[in-house]
Amino acid sequence: MVHFRFMTSKVFLLATTLCLGGCLGMPQSVIPVKEFELNKYLGRWYEIARLDHSFEQGLEQVTAEYSLRKDGGVTVTNRGFSVTKKTWKEAVGKAFFVEEPSTGYLKVSFFGPFYGSYVIFELDKENYQYAFISGPDTSYLWLLARTPVVEQELLDRFVAQAKERGFPTEQISYVPQRKEDKKSLSNKEENL
Repeated sequence: MVHFRFMTSKVFLLATTLCLGGCLGMPQSVIPVKEFELNKYLGRWYEIARLDHSFEQGLEQVTAEYSLRKDGGVTVTNRGFSVTKKTWKEAVGKAFFVEEPSTGYLKVSFFGPFYGSYVIFELDKENYQYAFISGPDTSYLWLLARTPVVEQELLDRFVAQAKERGFPTEQISYVPQRKEDKKSLSNKEENL
């Protein structure tokens, strides 16, 4: 069983890399946020909405955890629950700034030397409670938040800004989340 979980995680990681690998551009309509503060961005984020790709399809309760690396980069740990397989999937990668550290434009790799764009184009700069993220083109889009549930007003703003920038908003998927308490966290760890 452990071998199967390891292989499933490797497939998840490989698919993520192949979809994002080598793509460091961004849509012309997207501008990375300035005055970005990495230390405020670190920690756990919940995936609230996304444009689906094969590496995330069917995943619920998706989270992203960001922590500092000794080399100045960021460790990225993405985790989600596969409803069909009834298992947790996890991919661990690394990220580095493409430009200066005060610009929300990073490159992320989950496998070897292949990197994909991670562009923060909208951010709650006061409290770092939500972020709108783009990849290398308009087929990659995420809404992340510090809480598993957000206000409808934020969802509406996310869709409006994405539509204005040319993203196919009719294809946005809303990610089922649940509030986590100590009991659910310990159950999650058992499933990994």
